[in-house]
Parts: sequence; C-alpha cells; structure tokens
Amino acid sequence: MKTTLDVLLLLALPASGKSEVRKFLAAHGPEECRSLFFLGPTVQLDDYPYVHLMRRIDDELERMGQPRVFFRSSEEGFADPRDWITLIELLNDDWASLHRPPADLPPRCAGTLMDRIEAASDRAGIGPRLARLRTDRRRALEDELETESRMLLEDLQEAIPPSLEGRTVVIEFARGGPDGSAMPLPDPLGYRASLQRLAPDLLAKAAVLYIWVTPEESRRKNQERADPTQPGSILHHGVPLPVMLGEYGCDDMEWLIGQSDRPGTLRVEAHGRTFHLPAARLDNRVDRTTFVRGPRDQWDPGAVETLRSALHDALKSLASTPRD
Repeated sequence: MKTTLDVLLLLALPASGKSEVRKFLAAHGPEECRSLFFLGPTVQLDDYPYVHLMRRIDDELERMGQPRVFFRSSEEGFADPRDWITLIELLNDDWASLHRPPADLPPRCAGTLMDRIEAASDRAGIGPRLARLRTDRRRALEDELETESRMLLEDLQEAIPPSLEGRTVVIEFARGGPDGSAMPLPDPLGYRASLQRLAPDLLAKAAVLYIWVTPEESRRKNQERADPTQPGSILHHGVPLPVMLGEYGCDDMEWLIGQSDRPGTLRVEAHGRTFHLPAARLDNRVDRTTFVRGPRDQWDPGAVETLRSALHDALKSLASTPRD
C-alpha cells in the first residue's frame, strides 16, 4: 500500500461536494492527512477558474458589442463542446508548471491567459478565436480583465511547491452530458474523453475519487449553494440551469467503472497506452458534506466522524489498489 497518493483526481457533477471535501481535508493536520487519508501536503488545481474567465471574456465582448466567443449565451453552455478539452489542456499546462521553478508574473496577465486559452483550444482542435479580435478591442478586453487575471496567475504561482516529493496534487473537474443521454457519451463529452487527454505522466500517477450524487441532487445543491455576489467562488458559484440539464444532466462514471477490466480501476486508453487508474466512489447521495460550508467550530461531531470514516475507506482503497 502506498503511504501517500501522488495525484488525486477529484471528480463529480457540480455541487456534489468536491469543494467541501477539499475544505474538510484542509482542516486536518499533515499527520492526520497522511495516516487517515493517505495524502501528503496538497497542491490544488481546478479548471473552474478558467471557465469563469472564459465567461468574463464573453461578457466583456458582449458589452463591447462584439460576438461571444466561448458560450452560446450567459446562461448556456459551450458553443463548441471541444472546449471541454481546452480545459483539460489548461490543466495539463498547470500540471507541467508544477515541475519547473515559478517564473515572474508577466507584465500583462490577461494577455498571457488569453494566449494560453488560445493555445489550449488549438490543441483541442479549435481554430483561432481571440486572435481574430482587432488590436484595440483585444487591448481593451485585457485592460478590463487584468486585475482578476493577475489574481488567478498569482494563485497558480503560489501553488507551486519547491518539490512535489511527498505531496499530493489534487485536481478537480466536473464532466457530463445532456439529461437522458445513452452511454457511452460521444466525444468530447464526459469523463472518458477528458481523462484520455490528460498528460501521460499525470495519468501514470493518478487515482480517482468520485463523489457520487444523482443528477437531481446535483441540481438541487447547485441551486442551494449559488450566491450571485460571489460568481468566481469555488464554494458558492452557481451553474445556470440550462447548463445543468444540457451538460451535466448525466455523467459516464458508472459506465466507465462497469467497462474496466480490473476491479477498482478506470481503464483509460490514451497516448498509445492503457492506464488503469485506481478509482473509488464516495457515496454522497444522502448528503454528508454540506455541513462543511459552515464555520468549523459549528461542525457537528457526528457528521465530522461520518465523513472522516467514509473518506478514509475510499482513499485507503485507492492507496491499496495495485498500479500497472
């Protein structure tokens, strides 16, 4: 059994409890995390900040009287579903950045992030979009988004440790497909398509913790957590209902688990190789995580113990599953 997990993919439908689990784990000291949860000090990566930035770009373009680039509207999903792969390519960039010394922040952070999004979408098979903007409009767009872009890059820089030795990289994302879809979900939708695009050195170290709720419960909790005053918040952002139905109406995790040829793993065919990722489900269909949203001194001891025990069992199974 591994002492600590190298990479933990924290996956679930929106509002299922991913961010609450992260907050709960962060409330435990290093020794507790190692002995109870098989986690070293964590490095956190998440694709939601990029989704938020892409929506902000579209909002500013619309305000300027320009066509939206990424989303059909402020309340709808991606205009080009290949942008699910754009997000994975951005996570691959962040993963790669953990393996080199942090660089100085660029003089124009918004421009750097827009260039990164363009390069990632190119790798996803999408042609130029932001590059087509007139120079003056691109400059105005960068000016509007500079402050929050700088904050995003600062957060990414602060996440880079001197070494990954003994640490666990936690990577969070959600994937799905339209309500009522048959399996398998077609590319580029769902977890299968996104997992296949993760970098090979990441896949070779990754294990999957899936937080299991029904799509109906995901929609209920999404509405409950939404705070319009905190649209960029990991814990309090809300996903528009058309997106919840059209892009997260179901997911393919149960199908993927059933397709694997090794119990306790997800089989991922990628980069000319077969990867078997240790996989476990944390059953949150009866809610175990919402209490974590409150102040820690108000957490119910019984709820704390229930969640701690369930996480211990799930993460222990990941640590004890043999790898290729």
